[in-house]
Amino acid sequence: MSTLNDFLKNSGLVKRAYDFAKMAHRGQKRKNGEPYFTHCTAAAGYVAEWGLDEATVAAALLHDVVEDTPHLLEEIKEKFSEEVAFLVDGVTKIGKVRYRGIEAKVENLRKFILYLSQDIRVILVKLADRLHNMKTLYAVHPQKQKRIALETMEIYAPLAYRLGMQKLSGELEDLAFPYIYPQEHKWLVANVKDRYEEREKYAERFKPILKSEFEKNGIEILRMDSRAKRYTSLYKKLLRYDMSIENIHDLVAIRVIVNNIEDCYAALGIIHKRWPPLPGRIKDYIALPKVNGYRSLHTTVFGADDKITEIQIRTAQMHDEAELGIAAHFAYQNTKGTKDYLRRRATFADRKELAWIQQLQSWQKNFGNTEEFVQSLKIDFFKDRILVLTPKGEVIDLPAGSTPIDFAYQIHSDVGNNCSGAKVNGKIASLDYELRSGDVVEIITQQNKKPSESWLAFAKTSQAKNHIRAVLRQASTAFLSKKQPTKIEFKLVVEDKEGLLKDISVIIARSHVNIQTLNTWQNGRFPTIKINTNVIAKDKAEKLMLKLKKLKSIREISYKLI
Repeated sequence: MSTLNDFLKNSGLVKRAYDFAKMAHRGQKRKNGEPYFTHCTAAAGYVAEWGLDEATVAAALLHDVVEDTPHLLEEIKEKFSEEVAFLVDGVTKIGKVRYRGIEAKVENLRKFILYLSQDIRVILVKLADRLHNMKTLYAVHPQKQKRIALETMEIYAPLAYRLGMQKLSGELEDLAFPYIYPQEHKWLVANVKDRYEEREKYAERFKPILKSEFEKNGIEILRMDSRAKRYTSLYKKLLRYDMSIENIHDLVAIRVIVNNIEDCYAALGIIHKRWPPLPGRIKDYIALPKVNGYRSLHTTVFGADDKITEIQIRTAQMHDEAELGIAAHFAYQNTKGTKDYLRRRATFADRKELAWIQQLQSWQKNFGNTEEFVQSLKIDFFKDRILVLTPKGEVIDLPAGSTPIDFAYQIHSDVGNNCSGAKVNGKIASLDYELRSGDVVEIITQQNKKPSESWLAFAKTSQAKNHIRAVLRQASTAFLSKKQPTKIEFKLVVEDKEGLLKDISVIIARSHVNIQTLNTWQNGRFPTIKINTNVIAKDKAEKLMLKLKKLKSIREISYKLI
């Protein structure tokens, strides 16, 4: 692991950036009274520890020069390089928006997306900047503390997680937690401090026993340590367990680092042979990695003294990837002798989990409504993710809570539009079935099948919803563009309820629409009602549909011109 001092000794570029930034920030103080330059060196130190290149370390040292001193970007370009200037400019532009109101928040998010797709190093410098700012948040005015903490919890921490930087993500969450939920944080610290200490002592007693078992079976252990569960993660888990600490068995987990994948599985077998595992608590993230690239084996066993103990097993490479995420795979295409630095792209060998960056770039252009954009971003890209499989074994990344409809549209828009049913793990499942990680999903398609408006109620991803809405709009336009229609047919799939026909008739009458015919029949589980009315304008037909849809017994509704 490199340090800032290593770069200062071995890189002329970093040494020049260090001296220039120190000169530029001379006399400036931070809110906590420290020289401002300490912030620059802290950010650069993080970037160096993450294993990034000298241009990124130099940019981290210079990241506030353009914004907070009289020096211009052109001077950075002349004294250092176009590459360094580009990185500094990116961090400066991202930092200018202060999240005052939803519009500003969205503008900043769009800038994040732009630089994610152009040069991910800009985002990494910004994350380093935010990490140090959070560590000194105590010195900021109380009115600003919660705002900055919320930004960190909602944007920066999830972004770090999606980039595979789990350690950084957890650290940012823990730094923000006491400012957002001060009372909850105090309660948590007071109630788990002793338990943490007890579990740490137990882990220290158990590790030699565990190591002895591995040695007896010829498994070399590179490192073995324990990891305490972070406060924020613990609090989220407590919310799922009715705040019962007694139900939390992984306050402290033991982490085992071995030479290779074969040893990972061999170690798992040795553990289970010696200590019985808890059913349903074995997780193989090597065969099926998390969406951010995380790989490891997790098991929970009845360990020494029958204490429930979580053990994680991984290789050294897996551990580095879990800690540093994208930074562990950082590399750049050689473009020596060219000034076309904007075409440079981060390259990652077999990094399929990063495809979401390009997807995000094109997806965000479709949103004009700011609140919808923010909510969709949180659901589609920052929410907890699940990994489901196609029948051929291809891994599909979806937000938690997704359904077969979301899966279908993730495969292809035609698959979604023509979806008529789904099989999950070989069994027929409803289209609103909530998928889980590891599910094998097969979509049944039917030619000329069209999406139903009811799909919007259980589709989770913006991609699926946008495609559904587009087809519905197209169908509506087509119906209403027919020459000389004689009537409109409303089709309602309903739950049988006394007085339902009366309620429907009243709504239609109050809309000043004449019913010409009304027919009902039972074909399957739910009755179907067809109502023919006089021809009305498109907006009036849609308003009528919305009114009818408010009736709880109506499960599905559509209309067409005939």
